[in-house]
Amino acid sequence: MKTVELGKEYLAELESEVPATRKCLERIQMNLSEWKPHEKSMQMGYLSLLVAEMPKWITHIIDDGAIDLATFSHAKPSTTDDLVKHFEENVQGAKRALTNVTNDELAKPFHLMSNGQVVFTSTKQEIIRSTLNHWVHHRGQLTVYMRLNNIPVPSIYGPSADDRGF
Repeated sequence: MKTVELGKEYLAELESEVPATRKCLERIQMNLSEWKPHEKSMQMGYLSLLVAEMPKWITHIIDDGAIDLATFSHAKPSTTDDLVKHFEENVQGAKRALTNVTNDELAKPFHLMSNGQVVFTSTKQEIIRSTLNHWVHHRGQLTVYMRLNNIPVPSIYGPSADDRGF
């Protein structure tokens, strides 16, 4: 019986989500960075950056086994092109990490930290699966922000109302 290489499985899932995510990020208008739909919601600029940076999490999960929320560095893109370029760099790092990771490495622990204190521990395998789901969730959230700002929403898993001309 052949062993499933989990890194390759996660890589395929990542790659299947990249085109739609790129299409969303390419449409983000940086002049709307401060906009948010509700006082308790995150700003569009922060959400866009989050969607662009989540693939970077995968690289850190695999390579470092930890992310410290207090020290995790964030880009500060000033243009849509910068945002998309940052996304592409993060995707390339995640692809490299997923291509080279073994199942044994994925069984090792991952620690989410804040100021050096462990907040959460899981296996790398579990947190990568969760990160991919979390990424798709935030991309969906971003499409709502886009719709509320009359930014055409691209096709994700099928035609959108904008793709169909509705």
